[in-house]
Amino acid sequence: MRVLVTAASRHGSTAEIAAIIAGVLQASNIETEVQPPEAVTSVVEYDAVILGSAVYAGQWLEPARDFVDRHADDLATRPVFLFSSGPLGYPSRRPVEPADAIAVETTTGALDLQVFAGRLVGRDLSLPERLVALKTHAPYGDFRPCDDILDWAREIARYLNEESLPGEDARRADGDR
Repeated sequence: MRVLVTAASRHGSTAEIAAIIAGVLQASNIETEVQPPEAVTSVVEYDAVILGSAVYAGQWLEPARDFVDRHADDLATRPVFLFSSGPLGYPSRRPVEPADAIAVETTTGALDLQVFAGRLVGRDLSLPERLVALKTHAPYGDFRPCDDILDWAREIARYLNEESLPGEDARRADGDR
């Protein structure tokens, strides 16, 4: 079993979530590769894909959307799991699925879409980003729910370890000969 974990991240917070997910999968004996979406040239060699994106102004980042456009046909033929990171102020605010993430879920036939609260660190922001944060009263801090992220990754690992994916039986049979 080979899994790609890829996430579009502007300041590294969403990439850190992808690394946590990959670590859980690897600890569950699942071969896992982590790459940014713009570096992925093909998903054909993967049995499953986990795709995430930071959310800014209610939208996924362009590299994640471009990834789906480039690989839509292949993504539709394997298990896909999606996550968004970016709503701030959680748990006082309920995370909302971005509309483009819902469109990606439909395009890929994703098995699950999770929305995790994000992180906003002032020193990481450009001047225009700080002005937007000020104007929108965005709270600074790390609101990522680590336990929820770990639990979700464990659920994916259980699913992938239990399910017989298309072509897996044939590869096992070839290896047994």
